[in-house]
Amino acid sequence: MRRRSRERRSDEEERVLPLINIVFLLLIFFMVVGKISASDPFEITPTQSASEGAPPMEPLMVQIGGEGQLALNGAVLDEASLLAAVEAAIARDQASDVRVKADGGVEAADVVRLLERLQAVGVNGVRLMTVPAP
Repeated sequence: MRRRSRERRSDEEERVLPLINIVFLLLIFFMVVGKISASDPFEITPTQSASEGAPPMEPLMVQIGGEGQLALNGAVLDEASLLAAVEAAIARDQASDVRVKADGGVEAADVVRLLERLQAVGVNGVRLMTVPAP
């Protein structure tokens, strides 16, 4: 009798194990993909603005890949096009600050050279995005 109960318990555990695995995989998936944002405590309908100006934009994001690729806000560009786009955004008063996200394998001299060229087209401030050391 004891053997049957042990065998039955073992079978039940084996049937539940894949379900537990799937639940943990889904949990990890939603933790990685999901974005948690605080919701308003009650419904709000915002008022309309009397001004005709566009809302302020997010700061420009310049990305530098490990192979020297460049991108502006997710769009891959060559260096001349990137500088022209940044200059145009500054001229439209949509940005004056730039965030730079560079691959760890990029030479520091290359990053500095790009920062100097960004400054030449009118960028006032640069934030170099990094992760804290362990």
